[in-house]
Amino acid sequence: MSTSPTHAEPDLETLLRSPRRLPIRLQTLLYILTCLTTFAAGAAGWHPLVLGVDGVADDLVTHWRRGLAYMAAVMAVLTAHEAGHFIAARLHRIPATLPFFIPFPVLLTGTLGAVIGMDGGQANRRQLFDIALAGPLAGLVVAVPLLVGGMLVGTPDAANPFALAPLAQWLQALVRPDLPPGVTVAPNPLFMAGWVGLLVTGLNMIPISQLDGGHICRAVFGHFGNAVARGVLLAAITAVIVLGQYNWVIMLVIVTLMGVDHPPIHDDGRPLDPLRTAAGVLSFLIPLVTFMPEPLRLR
Repeated sequence: MSTSPTHAEPDLETLLRSPRRLPIRLQTLLYILTCLTTFAAGAAGWHPLVLGVDGVADDLVTHWRRGLAYMAAVMAVLTAHEAGHFIAARLHRIPATLPFFIPFPVLLTGTLGAVIGMDGGQANRRQLFDIALAGPLAGLVVAVPLLVGGMLVGTPDAANPFALAPLAQWLQALVRPDLPPGVTVAPNPLFMAGWVGLLVTGLNMIPISQLDGGHICRAVFGHFGNAVARGVLLAAITAVIVLGQYNWVIMLVIVTLMGVDHPPIHDDGRPLDPLRTAAGVLSFLIPLVTFMPEPLRLR
């Protein structure tokens, strides 16, 4: 995920030209903390527990290999996603920071992903499109093989609470035809890293605000992209109410506070070329095949 500061915020390019002012220590600390929380999540078996509760310490000692495997796999997915953004931004000479990883002490996934800071006000529509799409594609290149690997080595488990996105269901039908409908594999490090990768990608590709999908929407549709984003937000609110998926209320509040409309960009008046336009329209299918309305089946 990439975020774009508004013009009223500090000049990111000035920060990038002054390495001593960059929050390298904060980024390093967040990276280490995310490694620790993802290690703990894997060792604890991806349970809805908070780090520090009784029994977690024993899991950290007993299942440390599982924790390390999950940590390495899921950090590879997140790093690939943010590296896609960062490299594309640098190729287009758009100021961008190194990623800020987000640790999560609740031991389901151990992380809420990562973000980079980008001066989107300097990017035109083509540059914004390339930078936004590079992250999700790079993340999926790592996440999908990990998910498939986890399915191949996993044992059948009808009680697995982690729901499968449509893409994951298609992959499982392809590589594990022996599994009956409604049955998937028991959570394992590779499976869970891929699962997190699909969930993060699906969320980021929703065409709203400063999410990756919001950047792509602005690049493809221009100023009309704001109307599309507002329509998507209204549809999401309606779906939450009608389907009773109130676990997404906090996400909707965060997105609303970020601002539904996309911040101003350097609009040079040129639309996307036909190839980018086609790729952008197709990219709107990504959240449909990677997002799970109810990620956890706790009932």
